[in-house]
Amino acid sequence: MKKLLYSFLLLSSATLFAQQNPSIRFAVANNIIGTVEMFNAKKTIVQSSKVYSSAANLPQTLKKYSFISTQGFTEYKIKNGYEGLDRISLADLNAQYDIPADTPVFIEGYEFTDTNTLVYGDILGKMEAKNYNGKKTLFISTSR
Repeated sequence: MKKLLYSFLLLSSATLFAQQNPSIRFAVANNIIGTVEMFNAKKTIVQSSKVYSSAANLPQTLKKYSFISTQGFTEYKIKNGYEGLDRISLADLNAQYDIPADTPVFIEGYEFTDTNTLVYGDILGKMEAKNYNGKKTLFISTSR
């Protein structure tokens, strides 16, 4: 009975770690991941934006982000001279936590398997290394 209960608790905790946050709306600018909230706070650097309501509407250049477009997706164009926002690759974030560079990273419950993906530093709120499916994995929350 203890083994059954332990197995259930382990499975449910793994499921809870990976739940997607439906309130987060991801965005991209210059092929770097951010959030709509982040860009709304930086309106002075935004030249234009285009909102896509579903993954089916994404242009070919953004199809690789279809897995995070469940709540819609926004593409931003940054004004010339303002492209220097802090950015970091998910592989570099993994390295900071002594996690192998190719280990997927979870951001708000969305699994990013391509660790070469760049993210803006402004979306990195709370970061925590947790055991997920027997591997040390980085989980990122955009809220501070």
